[in-house]
Amino acid sequence: MEVLYQSTRSTADKVTASQAILKGLAEDGGLFVPDHLPAFDHTFAEFAEMSYQETAYHVMKLFFSDFTEAELKDCIRKAYDTGFDTEEIAPLAEADGSYYLELFHGRTIAFKDMALSILPHLMITSAKKNQVQNEIVILTATSGDTGKAALAGFADVPGTRIIVFYPKDGVSPIQEKQMVTQTGGNVLVAAIRGNFDQAQTGVKAMFHDKGMEQELAAAGFQFSSANSINIGRLVPQIVYYVYAYAKLLQNEVIARDEQINVAVPTGNFGNILAAFYAKQMGLPIKTLLCASNSNKVLYDFFETGHYDKNRPFYVTSSPSMDILVSSNLERLLYWLVGQEGVASCMEKLSGAGAYEIENEVFDRLPYLKSGFATEEETAAEIRLVYENASYVIDPHTAVASKVVRKYKKETGDVTKTVIASTASPFKFTRSVMNALGEDKPEADDFALADALAKLSNRELPQAVSDIRNAPVLHDTVCDPEEMPEVVRGFLK
Repeated sequence: MEVLYQSTRSTADKVTASQAILKGLAEDGGLFVPDHLPAFDHTFAEFAEMSYQETAYHVMKLFFSDFTEAELKDCIRKAYDTGFDTEEIAPLAEADGSYYLELFHGRTIAFKDMALSILPHLMITSAKKNQVQNEIVILTATSGDTGKAALAGFADVPGTRIIVFYPKDGVSPIQEKQMVTQTGGNVLVAAIRGNFDQAQTGVKAMFHDKGMEQELAAAGFQFSSANSINIGRLVPQIVYYVYAYAKLLQNEVIARDEQINVAVPTGNFGNILAAFYAKQMGLPIKTLLCASNSNKVLYDFFETGHYDKNRPFYVTSSPSMDILVSSNLERLLYWLVGQEGVASCMEKLSGAGAYEIENEVFDRLPYLKSGFATEEETAAEIRLVYENASYVIDPHTAVASKVVRKYKKETGDVTKTVIASTASPFKFTRSVMNALGEDKPEADDFALADALAKLSNRELPQAVSDIRNAPVLHDTVCDPEEMPEVVRGFLK
């Protein structure tokens, strides 16, 4: 049965997968969701014998049902190639009682590579399928990792341009250097004087601006998104949870049908939503742990039913989670309260900045637990995992690892746990080295990366070596309200 896509906010006409990928956002401002979640058509014993690429095909074909087998396999082949530095693509590392799913072996050493390696190919294929003549302009806000991964994926892809906005003081030095040194004749990177939520709000406003849409169309352009609001970005993330479970089964870590727990450091809610979808499709997940940092808007929501973005914003050592408006939560709300409920919540969020749902609604999610880690706890967790297992994790992974440690202590749950390790420690060298008591204030982040490589007995990632002496190619800085003019200037 073909999977079609509908808006989270209305009963507007359904669209195909390729149309949803091209549009990014629905016309009413909602997010596209599948009209039903398909069941897996292979056993997990069968998945255990598959490569990552084969797993990707058999999961994605269930959602992208208007793609031919040849089209989808071609996208997968181009995405999951030599750009990853491990054959497994997403290996599991056992350390200190948990299984860390290493999602950072791609070109930009962060989990966003897992989906953004394939999104450009899905998008170009979708454009051909729908006879799109306009040039596609990828408009993206980033809290650090999405930007570089999207830039790397779309750079010099014919028929596309990409514009990335990031908070000037809200990313790590290496994250910023990765973006501002990006080559490609079709790319622009711009910093905003503000935080990620302001960047994301500015991008969404341009998507909703009908006058700007007409202006672009007249010039031969149309917007699309590389953020996780794009269903073409979300579906590939389901794959690695299936792959992780299958590998645990293959390695006899778990028995057939044995349940696992999954913990995800969470900001925009896309990564954990993919795990939620995988569970709904039949993946044996017992507990989903939603891990927040000091910006714990999600933790408070799941504890109280009250979502409120009107709160202090903290710049932390885990910047990809420094988010107060978690866009993908809208897709979970759709599952919980339906289209009318979502429309009401989103109207209140854009107005008063807060909304509330009945706590009874969460009775449908008895398996979703939440927790948070402070900055001090995050640093202590990096140090503890290293001391216990000689394994180095980044601050985002450490947030999830600490939440798992708290959960186990509170509940006594001994279920085997997979932790989504979302970024390489080399992307946050100063925070990691400081947590390990090895920080050198006079050293720059690249010198610290060399020291971390020696300390962890790991090779320095190519992604870090490549940008060490690369020239800065993008120096645009603007206020949030100036973002549309930056876009117009780039597109001329």
